[in-house]
Amino acid sequence: MSSLPDWLERTLGRRPKDVALFERALTHSSSGEEHYERLEFLGDRVLGLVVATWLYELFPAEPEGKLSRRLNALVAGETCAEIARELGLAGHLRLGKQAREDGASDSDNVLGDVVESLIGALYLDSGLEAATAFVRRAWDDKVSTRDKAPKHPKSALQEWAAANNRKPPAYRLADRSGPHHAPRFVVEVEIRGVGTASAEGTSKQEAETAAATKLMEQLK
Repeated sequence: MSSLPDWLERTLGRRPKDVALFERALTHSSSGEEHYERLEFLGDRVLGLVVATWLYELFPAEPEGKLSRRLNALVAGETCAEIARELGLAGHLRLGKQAREDGASDSDNVLGDVVESLIGALYLDSGLEAATAFVRRAWDDKVSTRDKAPKHPKSALQEWAAANNRKPPAYRLADRSGPHHAPRFVVEVEIRGVGTASAEGTSKQEAETAAATKLMEQLK
């Protein structure tokens, strides 16, 4: 794995002045008192401003409602998590032992929050111009096409069940194997009276997401 300053330079477009600021941006609360939550608060607002300004420029004829839908989709946690995965962010997260075992490194919530915290850190370290350049580069392939929030497979499956008057999906851990440092989880999901699907992952959450995806494919 490359050093943190090298990865940050490639990812954010400039070498950090204060590496400790970015270390905090990558630290989950399970790993220490100096964690990312305050930077996430700031980065969320910076991201909203940058994307709102960008959309205002890109779509001069669109009404406020349409712009708001685009904005909400682009700053949604699921979209931020997509960005995090594209950047390879998970390998640089600092997690406590339990959070790592619980699959926090693949959690949409955690990954989305950390992308925002990195934006907050970049804003403090190098200013709004640098933060704007990063967001426009990282979100470039999404900004003109995304006008509704992407659905996580588990959310989509739950919505399908509700729309078809079925009980919510039930998830069951069917197996856990492998060494402590490289566990494998098998999860089964069932909608009673409709069907079941099982899938494997390196975390319980990853396996649940894969199982939900499989069952959704069966239902199409």
